[in-house]
Amino acid sequence: MLNVPSQSFPAPRSQQRVASGGRSKVPLKQGRSLMDWIRLTKSGKDLTGLKGRLIEVTEEELKKHNKKDDCWICIRGFVYNVSPYMEYHPGGEDELMRAAGSDGTELFDQVHRWVNYESMLKECLVGRMAIKPAVLKDYREEEKKVLNGMLPKSQVTDTLAKEGPSYPSYDWFQTNSLVTIAIYTKQKDISLDSIIVDHQDDSFRAETIIKDCLYLIHIGLSHEVQEDFSVRVVESVGKIEIVLKKRENTSWDFLGHPLENHNSLIPRKDTGLYYRKCQLISKENVTHDTRLFCLMLPPSTHLQVPIGQHVYLKLPITGTEIVKPYTPVSGSLLSEFKEPVLPNNKYIYFLIKIYHTGLFTPELDRLQIGDFVSVSSPEGNFKISKFQELEDLFLLAAGTGFTPMVKILNYALTDIPSLRKVKLMFFNKTEDDIIWRSQLEKLAFKDKRLDVEFVLSAPISEWNGKQGHISPALLSEFFKRNLDKSKVLVCICGPVPFTEQGVRLLQDLNFSKNEIHSFTA
Repeated sequence: MLNVPSQSFPAPRSQQRVASGGRSKVPLKQGRSLMDWIRLTKSGKDLTGLKGRLIEVTEEELKKHNKKDDCWICIRGFVYNVSPYMEYHPGGEDELMRAAGSDGTELFDQVHRWVNYESMLKECLVGRMAIKPAVLKDYREEEKKVLNGMLPKSQVTDTLAKEGPSYPSYDWFQTNSLVTIAIYTKQKDISLDSIIVDHQDDSFRAETIIKDCLYLIHIGLSHEVQEDFSVRVVESVGKIEIVLKKRENTSWDFLGHPLENHNSLIPRKDTGLYYRKCQLISKENVTHDTRLFCLMLPPSTHLQVPIGQHVYLKLPITGTEIVKPYTPVSGSLLSEFKEPVLPNNKYIYFLIKIYHTGLFTPELDRLQIGDFVSVSSPEGNFKISKFQELEDLFLLAAGTGFTPMVKILNYALTDIPSLRKVKLMFFNKTEDDIIWRSQLEKLAFKDKRLDVEFVLSAPISEWNGKQGHISPALLSEFFKRNLDKSKVLVCICGPVPFTEQGVRLLQDLNFSKNEIHSFTA
């Protein structure tokens, strides 16, 4: 029986892309929407041309299927006939054809490896690539021999050995009631949002983000532990301590047995996304079509999303797992709005616009309090080091492109001592569309370093503020440096055309590429 995993094949710069860049969506024919594709996959039609058979595919055979009407693509060792999907792909047929008759895994990972292609293309599965089975190591023996967790050189690529961080390692020790797992990162820029911990039943998983790599501890624990645990970081030496509570006060002879990819240092681009189920705690209206969702992490999870990074939400819709990226926000811009019910690090908040003709957000909006949503580990390339010695911070947002700015605002006004001025220019269609307008105005009144300018493209006649679309005149008037040589950062987020035009205009105003960071809404 073929072991089929559970993510549509994207193309570089497709409309779906999250990490950076972007381009206009390719117009699809009538009846070629995502929902239409899902209906087709459930129609019983043979989409592989193999009448339900699964085969092993050699490289020679794969290369033969390289035409639009006969296009096979390999992703992570599985081969799919994507010909039926050509007209449904938002990035266009030409983008899919770039991987025709070949292994498209690297191309896929460059774009948005988060997409649930296994679910989207499961009816197009031809089979598995014919490869020689790998010889499995006896990791149990290796774990017993190397209790301090020193990373075997065989598990680190030559590139990492030459260019990556120093080899991390781990160790463990115990008391009568506690087990402490210590991770030695050998880096000094480690913080609580550098470590993600999940444990369920006897499976323990700790991901440590070290520069552009991920150090994974993945163990089947030898004894049961309680759900709650604590995480402590000693930043000066780059040490992380994860303290687990034993269910029974007994001595452990060994920590456990290694699971998949245990004790490995892997480039982040080569790692799959890990999801955990989070519970919907509250949902409130922010505007007529935008909701503030509050999800609670499992008690057995430690996850803090770094500023400027996003996660992926996953929901089963009509039998297919659909995934969308969202940037978490703070529960509020003002401390008096926050409800101290549970520790903040157990909540994740999202400001999400509901598109009533869409597929994902209406399903999200129909969730009831107590329902669950799968949430991925964070991704993103924004570095908090950009804030060092920052004097001027300019924020340019359109619609829900405001979401990355929320945590940036909170952090900037409380944790950047060198900051002189923060300016936010917030574009919307009408007054009713402005997210957290009252909170922004109160925050600007409370902190005189903050200036907020609302710009509307379709205001009522009584509107006294700025109006129009993004333009050189609007930007040049508002975004002026505090001093000619002050250190400045400009963050921009909104629809792709807005962001691309904004970056061009900012460069025309003599902001350098290093001074501009664009997010993709």
